Amino acid sequence: MRDYCGSISVPIECLIEDETMKPLLCGILVIVLLLSSGVTQCPGASPAATVLKAKQEPESRGYSFIASHDEIVARAKSEGRLRVLAGMERSTAKAAAAAFGKKYPFINLQVGEIEGADQAQRNILEIKSGARNWDIHRIANDRFADYLPYLLKVDILGMAERGILQIPPPMIDPKNRNVLAFYTRFQVTAYNKDLVPLNQVPKAWEDLLRSELKDRKFMLDTRASDISFLVPAWGLEKTVDFARKLAAQQPVWVQGGSRGLASLISGEIPMVVGPYFNGIKRAQLKDPTGVLRYVVLEPVPVRQSEIEGIQNSAQSPHAALLWFEWMASLEAQKLADEYEPFASSIHVRGGAIEHELKGRTLAAVSWDQQEQVQEWQRKILQAYGFPKAEVK
Repeated sequence: MRDYCGSISVPIECLIEDETMKPLLCGILVIVLLLSSGVTQCPGASPAATVLKAKQEPESRGYSFIASHDEIVARAKSEGRLRVLAGMERSTAKAAAAAFGKKYPFINLQVGEIEGADQAQRNILEIKSGARNWDIHRIANDRFADYLPYLLKVDILGMAERGILQIPPPMIDPKNRNVLAFYTRFQVTAYNKDLVPLNQVPKAWEDLLRSELKDRKFMLDTRASDISFLVPAWGLEKTVDFARKLAAQQPVWVQGGSRGLASLISGEIPMVVGPYFNGIKRAQLKDPTGVLRYVVLEPVPVRQSEIEGIQNSAQSPHAALLWFEWMASLEAQKLADEYEPFASSIHVRGGAIEHELKGRTLAAVSWDQQEQVQEWQRKILQAYGFPKAEVK
């Protein structure tokens, strides 16, 4: 007789005459019966009860929770459309929209572009004014806190953890469970192989402080986004001190990585500190001279990119959830590697970024640190002495 929440009673006394063997054989028989019964939990811990608990916990904190993927799809069908304001490259957006449309042909998808601090500021003002032009918004890293009050509170993390949405949970902010990041950016040091001898190529961050790299031997970005991302590994005090020493090297100041790479390829400047890896790979593909090289200094400054959330007044929130799930898929990640290029997430196995960063020491900006980035950059700029760009 099986008692799923209690014991198993076995009429074994009549089978065993040797009293010394009864305890051992009884134990073996109980284990065999448990395994053959297929019982692993009591009815009180049934899947239905687990899902109910999963709904109740986020709802008590003001988050909605959808317990079925089929329900999400059905509601998305009734919505029939989706408007996404994204920060991806135009070619990536076009390829992504085509692939998403094949998977969900009942959703009319429009992907718009947003880039830069000015557009982010304008976007926030539009949201505050009550505009409902977009269901999904790309959230600028340095304006993270500004967007949060205007995002739909849906427990995307809880649905991902329970397999309702196929999204790697590390992509999702564990505190603000309705925000995701689909790409990973990391920074490198680029150099012109014809201008920098191999023995002078830096192997560590501290190598940038050597005397032979003083007086306009490398470029630094006036926005401080590169060096500030060392804070997660070094702490603010050490990073600020390092920034002060870098500024004392009298670098060439530039605003924007693309300008710096153009000057490097032309031979104007031998080295650029802090451009993004995907920007380097894109420039290498277009470099007819083949002089552009790069090194990955550790700890590697890593941050999350293409952060997105659903507007709280979105007209198609369920279609938005399907977009999030698709963006986290290997298919979408490979499109990012192909078209951005090399812009997938470190959390997706099989992507170029996961492969490139495997085994390296990282200075990764955590979700908890997103709101601190602006303050880090302010401190770094103070250490630099508020420089002005020389290369325009």
